[in-house]
Amino acid sequence: MSAPEILETWRAHLADNRRRSPHTVRAYVAAAARLLAARETEDWVAVAGTEAHHLRTHLAARRGEGLGNASTARELSALKAFIAFARAQAGDPDPAAPRLRGPRLKKGLPRPVTPDEAENLASHVEDFAVTDWIGARDRAVLLLLYGSGLRIAEALSLTGRDASMGEVLQVTGKGGKQRVVPVLPITRAAVAAYVKACPYPLTHSEPLFRGAKGGPLSPGMVQRAMAQARRALGLPDTATPHALRHSFATHLLSAGADLRSLQELLGHASLGSTQIYTRVDAAALLENYRKAHPRG
Repeated sequence: MSAPEILETWRAHLADNRRRSPHTVRAYVAAAARLLAARETEDWVAVAGTEAHHLRTHLAARRGEGLGNASTARELSALKAFIAFARAQAGDPDPAAPRLRGPRLKKGLPRPVTPDEAENLASHVEDFAVTDWIGARDRAVLLLLYGSGLRIAEALSLTGRDASMGEVLQVTGKGGKQRVVPVLPITRAAVAAYVKACPYPLTHSEPLFRGAKGGPLSPGMVQRAMAQARRALGLPDTATPHALRHSFATHLLSAGADLRSLQELLGHASLGSTQIYTRVDAAALLENYRKAHPRG
């Protein structure tokens, strides 16, 4: 098999099987192409044989080309996913990727995750889950937090009745207060993929998101998956599941949403709880001003 054929198989897997965004597919295929060129190989078995010391050498060369810490961490994540896929293609009974930690990053100011970072986090938890259905589950949960602004407890309180999601979803928040939130197409697709893959019956009265043994999924499992993903992608410790909800709010506010509408979408009892996002948005604006203004 030639390198172009390997890359096309990888691209199709990401786009068709994993349903990654076009941006993620381009980045992951480009990282794979660089590794194939560096290792001068056109064979799945050879790619599957890539070990941690090979990756260190490859990434050191990339650093020499001017790649920063955060970009290096993201490239390492893409390469681990590619090598794990190659090992599965080569018939390896244990297709786990090489164990290698990314570069340590300086802690910056707390900030919302960007849309690309949210997608990368969701993709990473899926790629490195212990089984495909658990990966699909974790991806669906994170996209609900980011795309619909749910609290983690709200997402985990959904039942099988909510499995067939439309453009909106009714959720029950704090104090039993109900609200309607939007559901993005990418989120609906992720939930549908999880429902199809889940090995347990999802009856109307049972939890939608299940743990490995079939019981209700615990918040701690989602938090651990997110922590592993943010370390691999070089994101700050502030990139928690709850931060995805903050990002939902901040991005809507930046796009022109009014505070009253945002209050309804977030399920806040008082407008005062929502007004914190005006301060977050102002802080981000000031930070960008200081970086860009010649007198900053």
